[in-house]
Amino acid sequence: MMRTLLFVICSLLVPVALSAQQAHFTKLHWAKADSVAACYPRHAVTDPKTLSDKLTRSLTTDAEKFRAIYTWVCTNIASDYSLFRLNQHQSNKLKDDAAALDAWRRQFSRRVFQVLGRHHRTVCTGYAYLLRELARHAGIRCVIVDGYGRTVQANIRGEGDVNHSWNAVQLDGQWYLCDATWSSGAIDPAQGIFIKNYDDRYFLADPAMFVRNHYPVDTAYMLLKDKPSLQAFLYAPLIYGNIYKYKAMPVSPSTFDVEVVKGETVMFQLEGEAVGSVTVRSGSLSEDVAVAPEGDDRYCFDYTFTARGRHVVHVLIDALYAWTYTVQVR
Repeated sequence: MMRTLLFVICSLLVPVALSAQQAHFTKLHWAKADSVAACYPRHAVTDPKTLSDKLTRSLTTDAEKFRAIYTWVCTNIASDYSLFRLNQHQSNKLKDDAAALDAWRRQFSRRVFQVLGRHHRTVCTGYAYLLRELARHAGIRCVIVDGYGRTVQANIRGEGDVNHSWNAVQLDGQWYLCDATWSSGAIDPAQGIFIKNYDDRYFLADPAMFVRNHYPVDTAYMLLKDKPSLQAFLYAPLIYGNIYKYKAMPVSPSTFDVEVVKGETVMFQLEGEAVGSVTVRSGSLSEDVAVAPEGDDRYCFDYTFTARGRHVVHVLIDALYAWTYTVQVR
């Protein structure tokens, strides 16, 4: 998904408490908050205090108030592909000229907020900024987190690029992570259009899963005691948002690039609370595999590579893409 931007807005850095996730709010019903958000389609964002008051005044808990704000932002703000491409082009062009790049970022920031205010379109920093401002007017502590967003097009191997922004929010004394940009929908790069598709999988997300494609510059905002290194992040299997449905993640092989000998059987391990049918797909070939439990929410399956060459290998759960490897068969 091409929803990244090499553009940084400074955020207030604060000490981060122990991790938390959406599961802690399962007793809350989000329906009321979501219905409030639906009452104000296309509301102006030039006066965030008025909008925040409308979204939160009928709700009693900070969690519900933040949910209404988050839902409104994700369903009313669109990603602007032309802005993304413009910034990507200029950032690449000026990457070796720090002064010129800094001047471009200042100029571009003004354009981002003009487009957001006039047309309800933006890029990731616009989403993160608006979410922070609406939360602030509701008395909710929310900060912008800058870091490395990992997608099919970005931060695969290499040294990594700081290309994305998201938020951390404090509710009931705990810190949570969310990404309004990725919850709002996706850009279709072939058509150059934004496809709206609100999905709350990145709302108060599990930090252990969130860090698989969000690596913060300030690692305190991982909300994890055991923090992966940036290199481990950049060279890990590429995961997709569908893992949130099953709370499933790859364990072994632990790297994106795998080398095997022709005819060698490789054992793949994964962990998750619930795992459906698993399919391995490489090119036009798909094969359902038998998954065996190993205990403690861990599962494994074997797969034999019979053709030499470099293969892009996808693991699907219930026909949904979960993660991807590249496999070099010697």
